[in-house]
Amino acid sequence: MSIKDAYANGRFGLSFELFPPKTPESEAMMWKTVDELMAYEPALITCTYGAGGSTRGTTLDVIEGVRRRHDVSVASHLTCVGNTADELRDYLCEAGRRGVSAIVALRGDPPKGETQFQAVTGGLHYASELVALIRAEFPQFGILVAGYPETHQEAKSPATDLENLKRKCDAGGDVVVTQLFYDNADFFRFRERCEQAGITAPLVPGVMPVTNFPQVRRIASLCHARLPEEFTRAFEAAGDDEAAQFEAGVSYAAQQVRELIDGGVPGIHFYVLNKSHATSRVLEQVGVRGSRCA
Repeated sequence: MSIKDAYANGRFGLSFELFPPKTPESEAMMWKTVDELMAYEPALITCTYGAGGSTRGTTLDVIEGVRRRHDVSVASHLTCVGNTADELRDYLCEAGRRGVSAIVALRGDPPKGETQFQAVTGGLHYASELVALIRAEFPQFGILVAGYPETHQEAKSPATDLENLKRKCDAGGDVVVTQLFYDNADFFRFRERCEQAGITAPLVPGVMPVTNFPQVRRIASLCHARLPEEFTRAFEAAGDDEAAQFEAGVSYAAQQVRELIDGGVPGIHFYVLNKSHATSRVLEQVGVRGSRCA
């Protein structure tokens, strides 16, 4: 199934995002997560790509392993950071040989310790350039691009951020997957602005269930996601009780997903952090399984 087909003819595209494990223990946890989440019949499994390509080989190992293990479509993240255009081509050739069906095309964040993105000599400056390269030279790949309901932190304004997203879609992006957010109103406003801008690619919300208050604070600082008062109150009410915090996180995420589905989203992309329990609980509560949702 192509990435476009995952959202065509009323299908509901469910996808999960993994990251490359660093230890044998974390790898075992990741495979346990994959095996459990396959019960929900996802259309796509994606895997992130470390800063500057630091996990390049492991990323491909993970997604090839997922494909072989479960015969599901897989996508590799790919960034411009630290890569020449020819090195990006080499990666795309290898991804094709490994059975990758789609690429999540990103500019990438500046390396640790740097505040601004700088393309290497012979490299690409923007995600739209990467999308254009893939579409022109590797047309067999589906292409997913990133959208930011609360505006990318480096964007000069929401308008320029939306213009950048339009360039990525016009260059060949098939599907837009959003950065995580915790207020659905932000997503729905963003969707309306995308429609007004003429962006017709499916807009898929990215959701990360959080299960403890320290994780909430960390995510908010890293991703600059706004935390609604209702959200923080639920965790504050749980106090130091870890089980109560977990239930608060699952309950909020389930409510968020249900509202998004009722709002007509074409699918959900879960940032699962290589753990299945919270995401499974959310999916059980809202009745989502593969191309069907209750």
